Amino acid sequence: MSEGIKRLLYERFLHFTHVTEQMFTAEIDEFVEFAKLQGMTSIPNNLTSVHVIDCIGNHEPVNNTTIAEKMDLSKASISKISAKLLQEGYIKRSQLKDNKKEIYFSLSAKGRRIFDAHAEMHELFEQRFMTVMSSFSEAELQASLKFFETMLEKNQYMIKGDEKA
Repeated sequence: MSEGIKRLLYERFLHFTHVTEQMFTAEIDEFVEFAKLQGMTSIPNNLTSVHVIDCIGNHEPVNNTTIAEKMDLSKASISKISAKLLQEGYIKRSQLKDNKKEIYFSLSAKGRRIFDAHAEMHELFEQRFMTVMSSFSEAELQASLKFFETMLEKNQYMIKGDEKA
């Protein structure tokens, strides 16, 4: 492969990362508008909190450790977020009858509304994505998948400070 195409790919990759940041900001704004249209007046203030609600809704009852593992975040981050979501009334805490030590979370009615709205938004985003991907051939999809898997793996090594990057 020529150096020219590698450089072009690198430039387009950098541009993609910047556009992705803007896309996340737009996703938050779009979610807030969507939730308001559904009559919600209270919405978590960041996307990670919405994704914690989503994780709880998909796995309830669930504890902090499991949420942290499923989301690949630290237990300390999840503890902080879940405490805020509990305080704001999006989630409820409970203990299982056979394990009084462990705290489990489930969604409140308020949290369920956020969960449902978030699921609808993701369906819309997935439909948009699939529409774009339908213009790709099987070979192009396979090459794209290989690219993303490779970049994700390399970036995970870099984040963890591994020298395999």
